[in-house]
Amino acid sequence: MKMTRRIISILLAALMILALAACGGSAPAASQAPTAEAPAADVKQFRVGMECAYAPSNWQEDTATDSNYPIENVPGAYAEGYDVQIAKHIADSLGCELVIVKLAWSGLIEALNQGQIDAIIAGMADTAERRESINFSAPYHVTEYALMLLPDSRFVGGTTIHDFSGASILGQKDTKLDTVIDQMDGVNHLPPVDSVPNMISRLDQGTCDAIVINLENAPGYLALNPDYVVVEFAEGDGFDLGFNGSCVGLRKSDDALCQDINASLAEYSQEDFDQLWAWAVENQPN
Repeated sequence: MKMTRRIISILLAALMILALAACGGSAPAASQAPTAEAPAADVKQFRVGMECAYAPSNWQEDTATDSNYPIENVPGAYAEGYDVQIAKHIADSLGCELVIVKLAWSGLIEALNQGQIDAIIAGMADTAERRESINFSAPYHVTEYALMLLPDSRFVGGTTIHDFSGASILGQKDTKLDTVIDQMDGVNHLPPVDSVPNMISRLDQGTCDAIVINLENAPGYLALNPDYVVVEFAEGDGFDLGFNGSCVGLRKSDDALCQDINASLAEYSQEDFDQLWAWAVENQPN
């Protein structure tokens, strides 16, 4: 009888061990592939910095949609726009989780070099000055510059950048939208402001005669301000930009990442880029 009880006790103990092992197996085995609902813990992040205030390249929304993306450092906010879709495509190509970080334009390069983000995808141009601090991918968008004025401005008839003598011209701080103003003859180059929305606000208030804009963004600006006038310039009569357009900004040490990003961008044809840009222009905030 004592032997029988001892055997029963051993069997009960063994059953308890098996039960505990079954309950404690919540973590998947290393060989198990993660499901879409439970992504692998070791999936790397691709952290991208942008202003979220430069439509149609990038802007901020307060409601989730099928195409926008959460902003990590602004709870309840979502990033949308051309840059966001480019960032998604690159992240997918890299097999990474995309993380969008909203930053002031003037802080993007510092945040990149300090390791807070992995890339700048914010309509940033590849310039010689910026090349001193960071590297760039191939262009993912080409650009031209124009001027935007109030409809009653005496400078509306200008056809070259040298037809605005006496005008007060405003640009965006730390961008070519500001520095190209020095190419204009006889203008009052105003201290730049921190964003395009602030530029438009100053123009609306009448504290400047014209602002420098990306020509491809003009339809969106005019949708909000239909009475404004955009002055385009023929080749040779406009600004000398010294670059092709928007590129991905990367740390100088990230040569392999740059190669991978260029390979990802090469998957898009010019028609793909054009269609995506048209979609961003059509869907930007009104």
